[in-house]
Amino acid sequence: MGLGVGWTLHGDGRTPAPGAVVRPEERLSWPRTAGLGAQHVVAMFGASFVAPVLMGLDPNLAIMMSGVATVIFLLATRGRVPSYLGCSLSFVGVAAAIRASGGDSAVVTGAVFVVGVALFLAGLAVQRFGARIIHAAMPPVVTGAVVMLIGFNLAPVTASTYWPQDQWTALLTMLFTGAAVVCLRGFWSRIAIFLGLLFGYGISWIFDLLFGMIHSTVGGEAAVDHWRLDLSAVAKADWIGLPSFHAPAFEWSAILIALPVVIALIAENAGHIKAVGEMTGDPLDDKLGTAIAADGAASMLSTAVGGPPNTTYSENIGVMAATRVYSTAAYWAAAGFALLFGLCPKFGAIVAAIPGGVLGGITVILYGMIGLLGAQIWITGRVDLRNPLNLVPAAAGIIIGIGGVKLQITDTFELGGIALGTIVVITGYHALRYLAPAHLKQEPLLDEGTSAYDDDSGDGSGDGSGDGQDKPR
Repeated sequence: MGLGVGWTLHGDGRTPAPGAVVRPEERLSWPRTAGLGAQHVVAMFGASFVAPVLMGLDPNLAIMMSGVATVIFLLATRGRVPSYLGCSLSFVGVAAAIRASGGDSAVVTGAVFVVGVALFLAGLAVQRFGARIIHAAMPPVVTGAVVMLIGFNLAPVTASTYWPQDQWTALLTMLFTGAAVVCLRGFWSRIAIFLGLLFGYGISWIFDLLFGMIHSTVGGEAAVDHWRLDLSAVAKADWIGLPSFHAPAFEWSAILIALPVVIALIAENAGHIKAVGEMTGDPLDDKLGTAIAADGAASMLSTAVGGPPNTTYSENIGVMAATRVYSTAAYWAAAGFALLFGLCPKFGAIVAAIPGGVLGGITVILYGMIGLLGAQIWITGRVDLRNPLNLVPAAAGIIIGIGGVKLQITDTFELGGIALGTIVVITGYHALRYLAPAHLKQEPLLDEGTSAYDDDSGDGSGDGSGDGQDKPR
């Protein structure tokens, strides 16, 4: 396929034959391919809208750069890995922590630019030495703990910033979104967050009509009278225009807060590559390093102009599973639509007008899901938390990350929260593993339904593969 842009027509170009799939190098007719591209854009809307808003960045630029990132990824993987790259929710806690310490948008994008560099270098290392270096440095007990503390570190943001703006809208939005995630099927379940946003907009508008202005905090500031849904900026926005660009700024304290997210992104990419490989029937282990490096390069480009970092989206992988269409042509179409949306300031103004109460209801579920996916990594990796070698570093790091524990190094430099928690998990695990007695370090053979601790000698870490490490944006 060369660069992965030469597709052959699948069958009659209309629908896959019974039991057949449209492979990455194939496509349906161009009108149907464009329709599938639009469907992929809708699937990533919810998270790609919410993430830049929560990070305080321009949603127009985020959508535009997601299209650019997807093109870079498809070219780098030569069309073998159908995936959409959208704004990563893993960085929301990082952005909140950086802003809480006085950083602005330039400092936020500078910190996550360095994460992109680290991710790019990690991808090159995986290309050179194989995936075993990831499994050795970050076994499931480590990766799961880091993903968990990143997600749960966000709890105070919801509790103190978004939920208090309109608690009843937040509650109703939470209930509706939760029901949509669980009860809807197929494509609709994949856009549950987007449907939750639409529901929240509607409830906020109705409450404004029925009850007038609300007296509450706005973004953690003092309580004032304000409309729940304020669309005044939408009317003023142009239909066509460039998003807001800015250069990154670099501060060591912010960079150290952001760097631990590299672990989550590597785990996420590994899970997505495995899932796509299983669906397409094309083992993609040889493309893992390339995919990670491409994700890092795309994130570097996005943050260099003021946008958020990107990652592969599980929402779009779900769309492929539902449609049985794995054509990369659909992702090129999706990237094109994203670029067009990014050139519409009015669209960005609508996104930026999401009421705080709506964000409160959605983030209660979203942040919790991110954290609990760390637990899913433990389950998949068969991590036995009764083994102190696993329990001690994970327990200490998670409490430090969630509680915002700080370690004052000098008068002007401190470690805390996500950064300190991650350091404790990684260094603690490997240091304790070096010092631990042999019976705690042995990896037992795990039979179905048998505890990893039945022989009183296992750490339950399985093969350390981290297979299935996957999470939503």
